Amino acid sequence: MAVYFMDSSALVKRYISETGSTWVLELFDPVLNNEVFIAAITGVEITAAITRRSRGGSINLVDARVICNQLRSDLHRDYQIVEITESIINSGMVFAETYGLRGYDAIQLAVGRVVNTLCIANGLTAMTFVSADNELNAAGVSEGLVIENPNSHP
Repeated sequence: MAVYFMDSSALVKRYISETGSTWVLELFDPVLNNEVFIAAITGVEITAAITRRSRGGSINLVDARVICNQLRSDLHRDYQIVEITESIINSGMVFAETYGLRGYDAIQLAVGRVVNTLCIANGLTAMTFVSADNELNAAGVSEGLVIENPNSHP
């Protein structure tokens, strides 16, 4: 068993086929018994990405609805969802200033750091922060996180 924190840019690959999707899907193999944490905002971000792609014509409307429904189902079953607390917001503001991250990316990093701290405090190995965003990954490295970019696994 391994522990992963996935931001939206990585988790969307479970729902839409793109570079790194096969690797992301493998993380959910039940035999591996991996634990996947996500920030509470991730569902919103993925729904927005799917809807925007549908409006742009790269996904048809019916498929977009099916994907969004699957996401809603998976949110109740497949993920450990981390709520956004005042402490996480404060850390996110620091990360936005320190690394020049977009707002939700700064929150993703703050949540990932909290999950990592909890893993280590409970005697587990460090979790792996999974993101397809190079700027966010660079900030994660600076924060001492183990990073994996699904785009490195075509």
